[in-house]
Amino acid sequence: MSRKGPTDDGDELLARLGSLTAQARELAELQRSRVELAVALQRGMLPRDLPGVPGVRLAVRYAPANHGLNVGGDWYDAFTMPDGRIGLSIGDVQGHNIEAAAFMGQVRVGLRALASVTSEPGELLARTNDLLLSLGTDLFATCTFIRLDPATGILESARAGHIPHIWATADGQSGVDDGEGGPPLGVGRGMEYPVTRHRLTTGGVFVLLTDGVVEGPSLSLDEGLGQVVRLAGIAAVAGLEAGALASSVIKMAETVGHEDDAAVLVVRHDGPTTERRV
Repeated sequence: MSRKGPTDDGDELLARLGSLTAQARELAELQRSRVELAVALQRGMLPRDLPGVPGVRLAVRYAPANHGLNVGGDWYDAFTMPDGRIGLSIGDVQGHNIEAAAFMGQVRVGLRALASVTSEPGELLARTNDLLLSLGTDLFATCTFIRLDPATGILESARAGHIPHIWATADGQSGVDDGEGGPPLGVGRGMEYPVTRHRLTTGGVFVLLTDGVVEGPSLSLDEGLGQVVRLAGIAAVAGLEAGALASSVIKMAETVGHEDDAAVLVVRHDGPTTERRV
């Protein structure tokens, strides 16, 4: 009768460990490839340039969550529409994976495409919602879309489950937009999205952002929004550039206590209008 000796047992254990190590290495390589692809999708889907319009200054800051497997689907966008007005959008897709990054691109492209059919923010979000539902995906997205008339400073906005934006004027007023919003995009048909109207005054700023900037384990949403209100108020009174304000706001993402996408879009009006915010 033959028996396995200690050497045989050791060889078998080493062989099993080697096999498990190889499998773990394979899995890690696969996951890393998926993250790299998702990050490439993020970068490719975001606009490379912002529109230049006399009287309006735009600035964006974006911090993607590419730590480990946390690759999200936040986005921002700004483009000139056929009638000369500016379309602005910012949003956040559910999930932190390659599917979320791809869906982010579909939402952004859908908004742009449908803006050539209707630029009215509420109707645009409603049509985009129906378009996304027709794709048959289980994902959803929160979003804010704004239509800005640079000549008058009139700013019309609609929100789809997204956090409110911040406003501030050069005469020292500031606050959180209190307009009513609708549900996220992709959750149900026939949704309505109310439109809020403002006037962006000379020296005034609007700050659009995603929740990765202002909400997390270390910072409640109300606290985060309050901090942005203070920053926007100081920037408007001091006449700071849009880029300086955007940089200050994005730094808040480091204090929220999690690793999530963070996007900031700042609009500053340098036009001739001197009317107060409506």
